Amino acid sequence: MDTKSNDSRVVMLPWLGHGHILPFLELAKKLSRKSFQIYFCSTPINLNPIKNKISDYNSIELVEFLLPSSPELLPHFHTTNGLPPHLMSTLVKAFEMSSPNFSQILKTLNPDLIIYDINQPWVPKLASSHQIPAVHFQTSGATASAYFYCLVKNPGIPFPSTKICLNRSELIKISQPPREEGDENRVFECFTSSNEIMLIKSSREIEGKFLDCLSALINKRIVPVGPLVQELVFTNQENDDIIMQWLSRKQELSTVYMSFGTESFLSRKDMEELAYGLELSNVNFIWVIKFPEGEKIKAVEALPQGFLERIGERGLVVEGWAPQSKILGHKSVGGFVSHCGWSSVMESIIFGVPIIAIPLQNDQPLNARLVVEVGFGLEVEKDERLEFGRGDVERVVKEVVVEKRGEILRRKARELSEEMKVKGEEQVNGAIKELKTLCHKNYLD
Repeated sequence: MDTKSNDSRVVMLPWLGHGHILPFLELAKKLSRKSFQIYFCSTPINLNPIKNKISDYNSIELVEFLLPSSPELLPHFHTTNGLPPHLMSTLVKAFEMSSPNFSQILKTLNPDLIIYDINQPWVPKLASSHQIPAVHFQTSGATASAYFYCLVKNPGIPFPSTKICLNRSELIKISQPPREEGDENRVFECFTSSNEIMLIKSSREIEGKFLDCLSALINKRIVPVGPLVQELVFTNQENDDIIMQWLSRKQELSTVYMSFGTESFLSRKDMEELAYGLELSNVNFIWVIKFPEGEKIKAVEALPQGFLERIGERGLVVEGWAPQSKILGHKSVGGFVSHCGWSSVMESIIFGVPIIAIPLQNDQPLNARLVVEVGFGLEVEKDERLEFGRGDVERVVKEVVVEKRGEILRRKARELSEEMKVKGEEQVNGAIKELKTLCHKNYLD
C-alpha cells in the first residue's frame, strides 16, 4: 500500500474482545483522516467482520496477528466473542506467546508508534527493544480504572467519590474465577508503561475529576478521545426495517430499548423478573436477547409462559443483533435498559437517552453508579445475592419513561450529548497533536 511521506505510521493492537476492537477501529478511522497510516492488527476471526467497515478508508490496513492453535484453543476461539469462560486465561497466555509474531510485524512495518490495549504488558517492553514509542488506549472509563487502582494498590490518593463503589457481594463476584491472580497488575502495568500519555475513551464532561484522579495515580497525562460511538452499520436490512417500522408506530418517548451487550448474559431467573417487570410497567419495549455461544435456545423458551401473547404489540423481542445506534436515535425511545458496558454508556449520552442500569459484571456496576451520580439514569436495586425483582424493574422503568423524574434525566442526558458533540472533535484533535509529537520525537531520535 502506498503511503504519503508525511504520514505517521501507527500499529494498533486491540485486545481480542468486541468491546475493545470497535473503539480501536473508530479511533483508527479518525487518525486515518489526519495523516496517519494505520496498521490494524488482530486475529483473522476478529478481522473478517470489520473488513467491510473500512472499505472507504484507504489509510487503514488490516494485519493478521496469528496465535498458536491447540486442540483446546482452535482458531475460532481466538476471540472473546463466544469464548467459554474457562478458556479466557488460555487465550491471554496464547496472546502473549505470540509476541515473536508481533515482533516480526514491527520489523516489517517499522512504525513510528504503537497503540496497545489491556492484557498486553509485554507490548511496551517489546516496543522499547525496537526503539518505538508505545501508548496505551483504555477503552473503559476513568472512573472504574481509578477505583480498581485505588482498591488494589492502596496508593494513598483518595478516590473522588463515596457513592461510586462496589458492595461486598460485587467484590466477591469480581474476584472469583476465571480471573487469575495478578490480572489487575497486568492491567496497571499497561497503564504505567505507556509512553508519556495514556489515551482513554472518555470525556471531561462526565469524568473530569476521575480523569484527574487516574492521572495522579499512574503519573501520566490522560488524554480523552471522546465517546468514539460507532458509525451506523446495517447488516440485516430486512430486520432493521421491521424494527424501525414497529418503532414508528409508537408515541414519542414511550418506549424502552433493552440490550446487555455481546458478552454479558442474564440468568434465567433475571430474564424472568425483567420480563414480568416490563409487563407490569405497561411500557412499550424492544428487547434484544442473546445467549452464550453454544446454547441452542430460542428466546421464547427462556421467557415466561404466555409472555409474548400477553404483551402483544406493546413489545418486540429481537434475537441476536439490532441496530442499537439507530434505535437509540429514534424519537420513540425514552429509556435504555443497559448493563452499562462503557460503549453503551457513551452511546446513551450521545443520543440523549437516559439509562435504566442493570449492571452484571466487571466495571459495569461502577459505570452504573457514575450514570446515577452524573444524573442521566437510575439503577435497579439488587439484593445481597445480586438478584433484582420485578417490582424494582417496574418502578424504575416507570420513573424514567412515564413520570416527572424522567424529564429531568432526559434533560441532563441531552445537555451532556450537546456538550460532548461540541467537545468531541476538539478532544480527538488534541489526542492527534500528542501522538504526532511522539512520532516526531521518535523520528528525531
